[in-house]
Amino acid sequence: MKAIEPELITIIEGPTPEFRMTPHEWAQSIQEGPENHITATCQLRTGNGPDILDRCRLAWTEQRPVKLDFPDEMRIRRQINVTALRLGEVEEGPLLHLWVSLPMDYVKLDDEDIDDDDFDFDDGDDDDLYIT
Repeated sequence: MKAIEPELITIIEGPTPEFRMTPHEWAQSIQEGPENHITATCQLRTGNGPDILDRCRLAWTEQRPVKLDFPDEMRIRRQINVTALRLGEVEEGPLLHLWVSLPMDYVKLDDEDIDDDDFDFDDGDDDDLYIT
């Protein structure tokens, strides 16, 4: 039996990504299953956004997982599943918007971390649903 090789989006240098809970209920429905995960988003600047987008689309077409490979706060490499992505543009260049599946042991929640004002449910504009 051949192992399925995931497609990796690797962060080579820079800080640990800042993961934010997504306020959209549809995103959490992607994670339903036996494992305890939460959907979060993060944004990454990249020099080769179109290439990453093409590689991820191909992997998903081939039924392969896509994983974000990054250093955590202790500089230990971690990999988490990417469930969706969108390529955007900022002045500095391409920007990847990733929806990821965070294991609950990675998530640290305090009531102070959650502010309802961060979530705007009434704008109806899906183009910026990943930006808080």
